[in-house]
Amino acid sequence: MTAVPSWLRRAVETAQTLEDAALAAGAALTALDAVVRRDEKWAGAWRQRLALGAAATTARQAGRTEDEAALRDSFLLTRPGDDCGPGGLLLLAWRRLAARPAEDLLTEKNLTVVLEEFGFFARNGAAGGDLLEDLRQLSTAAGVVEMLTGAFASAERDGFGRNLGSWLADALLAQRLGWPHAVPLLGAQPGSGGSTRGVRVRTTSLTERDRAPGGERVQGLLVAQARAALRAIDLSTELGRRAERLLAVAPKLRAKGADLVVEKLLSDDTLVASRGDKKTGMSDRGLRRLFDRLVDLGAVRELSGRTTFRIYGL
Repeated sequence: MTAVPSWLRRAVETAQTLEDAALAAGAALTALDAVVRRDEKWAGAWRQRLALGAAATTARQAGRTEDEAALRDSFLLTRPGDDCGPGGLLLLAWRRLAARPAEDLLTEKNLTVVLEEFGFFARNGAAGGDLLEDLRQLSTAAGVVEMLTGAFASAERDGFGRNLGSWLADALLAQRLGWPHAVPLLGAQPGSGGSTRGVRVRTTSLTERDRAPGGERVQGLLVAQARAALRAIDLSTELGRRAERLLAVAPKLRAKGADLVVEKLLSDDTLVASRGDKKTGMSDRGLRRLFDRLVDLGAVRELSGRTTFRIYGL
């Protein structure tokens, strides 16, 4: 487990200058990078839990009322192909970020779908030639600061807003750091992008940027990035402990298909107990009995609070 040192938490919250924020963000991302590269068995559940938090924040910023529980329902209780509503589509966009290979996230085909999930219609093929060209240039930008601020500036300039900017920034970061999958980070930070209009990041040093118009916005973005990284590390520690418990009790499970259920619990945010799975060969009743057993063993939690359509996860 990765424990965040107290000095790093203080550094993030007490950053007074852009240089302070850049150093804190760099240290936080370095710690997060260590978590990602361990590639734990529960990494899929971790990323999808972060995706849920990002979707809930994005929904609030878009003026919607769905919280995490409502977004979970819109996704889990809707059959494939059915309309899961605007909130459910936002969750699909963030789940896509967490699940697809990082190298495929910024392709024209994938961005076309993502724009629709964020409530935009693709223009000129995908996001329009300007956005695609911006992303190609940002992927080779000299530094992470230029890349992150550029993602928000490009999204705003093309009328897609800061919520999509957060998604793009997370995708670019994963590609820059060589992660196999992106980790949803900035979407869960309210107002993380701010307004980046007028920020020129390619021709100034950090010290000059700190004094220049827009420097405070860049500093705020870096602090948000650092906070998001620390939040992700904290969640990894929490889910890691829960996953250890699940793996410890797994040999005690005698139900046919139990191994596949354990694998799914480690790779996704939640599972519905009332929906049998052909791959596991378990009926609805058998699945419910297995989850009751796992709850009794302290290996999973029931997250819905309902008596029907119950939802379980780490």
